[in-house]
Amino acid sequence: MGNQTEVTEFIILGLSNDPQMQSFLFLVFLVVYLITLLANMVIKLVIRADPHLHTPMYFFLSHLSFADICYSSAIVPKILVHFLAEHKTISVNSCITQMFFIFLPAVTEGCILSAMAYDRYAAICDPLHYMDTMSKGICFQLVSGAWVIGFIDALFNTVFALKLHFCGPNQINHFRCELPSLLRLSCTETLTNQVMFFTPFVILGSSSFLFTLISYIHIISTILRIRSAEGRRKAFSTCSSHLIVVGLLYLTAFFQYTKPNSVSSVYSILNPMLNPIIYSLKNKEVKTALRNILGKFRFLS
Repeated sequence: MGNQTEVTEFIILGLSNDPQMQSFLFLVFLVVYLITLLANMVIKLVIRADPHLHTPMYFFLSHLSFADICYSSAIVPKILVHFLAEHKTISVNSCITQMFFIFLPAVTEGCILSAMAYDRYAAICDPLHYMDTMSKGICFQLVSGAWVIGFIDALFNTVFALKLHFCGPNQINHFRCELPSLLRLSCTETLTNQVMFFTPFVILGSSSFLFTLISYIHIISTILRIRSAEGRRKAFSTCSSHLIVVGLLYLTAFFQYTKPNSVSSVYSILNPMLNPIIYSLKNKEVKTALRNILGKFRFLS
């Protein structure tokens, strides 16, 4: 270390070095980001404005939209700057800061989706006690717990990342700062960081997946026992949107960490845009509330 120069900034290689391709990708990512912000803000505003949506499921959905906004905002604006910049660099501290704000909403979103699975379980499998099981206090505790878990996981990984030293290659073959990329560039021992990264990732990821899986095993079992086809359809329609969003999350995580490159990680940028669209298209109550609000705007104009 004594004879080596300490690295103070990284070079982000991104997706392409071709100027024309970068201009095209800038427009694509800008459109994706604007749609993400607009769609998630609309979901939050519709839920806030319509009293019929003041239920546990939409309370969780509102926080899911906020987490999607935070996640996308932690990544895409910096990508857009790098597409336009001649020197695509980021300081070590800024890189670690970005990593923190990626971890926080990402982990929180997984926990919120687990809470939504529990909400659907309570609504379908035990409807008589639903309002007691999913009271306002319990919903607030579940959402608060999700953000606390996300914050603790992000904080621990960030604190240990600050102890890393970089003195060799400084090129990140990605469009964002991720801990695995930093560990590969570190000159110091990274076993502790790997343990701090992979242990919570495995524990939280597997726990969230198993909890959601068990909830839906009970949900599907209950739905199949409903005698009328219309009753089964209505029961399943209340959780179809959530199932699609959960499936997208785990498929994205699978590709992102089995093929850790910038191309596979693009899917993670699309999820925050797709989530509100899925809930808008697949959820009758959201579509009805949105039409009512748009109808009021047309009447006022």
